[in-house]
Amino acid sequence: MSESALSWHEETARNGKAPLSLRNVYINYRTRKGNVQAVRGVDLDLRAGESLALIGESGSGKTTLALAIIRLLVETAKVEPGEIIYRRGDREVDVLKLSGGDLRRFRWQDCAMVFQSALNAFNPVLKIWDQVLDTARAHGWTNRNEVRERYLDLLRFVQLDPERVINSYPHELSGGMRQRTLIATSLLLDPQILILDEPTTALDILTQRTIIDLLRRLKEELHITMIFISHDLAIAAELADRVATMYAGALVEVGSTEDIFYRPRHPYTLGLIRAVPTVMGGFEELASIPGSPPDLINLPDGCKFHPRCPFATERCRKEEPGLETVGPDHRTACFHWQEVEKEIARVGLRIKK
Repeated sequence: MSESALSWHEETARNGKAPLSLRNVYINYRTRKGNVQAVRGVDLDLRAGESLALIGESGSGKTTLALAIIRLLVETAKVEPGEIIYRRGDREVDVLKLSGGDLRRFRWQDCAMVFQSALNAFNPVLKIWDQVLDTARAHGWTNRNEVRERYLDLLRFVQLDPERVINSYPHELSGGMRQRTLIATSLLLDPQILILDEPTTALDILTQRTIIDLLRRLKEELHITMIFISHDLAIAAELADRVATMYAGALVEVGSTEDIFYRPRHPYTLGLIRAVPTVMGGFEELASIPGSPPDLINLPDGCKFHPRCPFATERCRKEEPGLETVGPDHRTACFHWQEVEKEIARVGLRIKK
């Protein structure tokens, strides 16, 4: 890891400030049918050097939230109200107010994103090296030899043949090679925060294992602060320090990986866990979550999960719960989290046949 990055992490840890803070973030998409309430009232701190997993069904707002952080939302999206505060050393800025060169510097140099489809992230008619050089020049790095040396080192770090990769077009690389190449490219300008959107989607099981091992190395050796989006709970359990569950655009539970996977206190999180098959022997029934996610244009009153929740009461249908502290560094948005606790104590996380 570079000396500047190390000093940044040390200083951030010393002053106790989170490098990224989201405050009351709302994101709507304007459509002909109405406003799609994609993200609603998110408050979250990302700690220096940690790995935070965002989990939830498709359409829960995970990717929209990530795109808002790096200001890559489509024109029809509106972030209001809310703040996304980024801190590096003594510098503190609201990302939503950045423009021009400041915004360009924030992207890639402060925060980079690895998109879900590596093939779509690269220009198909340019070789990898040409695209990397363009990226470096766009950020004021004009020394071609320095860029090349840095990128070759990164390709070796992700366990690829550097000369082969830089002289290849994107389609000449396998899916796993493209994904690792994209990760190496995202690290080119030494960002402090790395966002990964479904980094193992559409990859075979062996390639997934390679990517998981690589992400663990990023965390352990480079101390990169990561946000990764995944519907694969096994990956979240393996890589994350903390997990945030999203439903209908809102955070419904946030806690340590151990708390979320062994002591969930929200019915939705419990439902996600029970819907995942296990390879650890025994015969357990997979319990799917009944119903479907709500229409984000016409959200139900009260708790947005109540139409699908086995613990719902009249209060849930009228009032929407906020995040409540239920343990050290563990918060949940549920009026009946004690009932979830009792259910787990009575039946267990899994339902036995």
